[in-house]
Amino acid sequence: MPEARTPADIEADIVRRRHDLAAALDEIAVRVHPKTIIGDAKAKAAATVDRTAGRAYVAANRAVTDMRATFVAEDGAPRLERVVPVALITVAVVGGFFALSARRRRR
Repeated sequence: MPEARTPADIEADIVRRRHDLAAALDEIAVRVHPKTIIGDAKAKAAATVDRTAGRAYVAANRAVTDMRATFVAEDGAPRLERVVPVALITVAVVGGFFALSARRRRR
């Protein structure tokens, strides 16, 4: 059979529960305060931007590494069989732009 509680025990229990309830209400008030909500939203947005920027950096770094591997051998020497055709195509395209530009100026 459970022990009978004294009035002092009951009063101490009530005081403790009031204190716990006050702490819970204070926590709820802080959580629903507009500044807290705005701060949480800003932090979440910043984390999303950081994560997205990190992913973009990794993707760009991977693309640069892959492109470099296409034109440079593992020992650091250029792969001429790939560099020369790209250089010739680049010269032809730039030359074509200059030719078209000069042609338009003459008109």
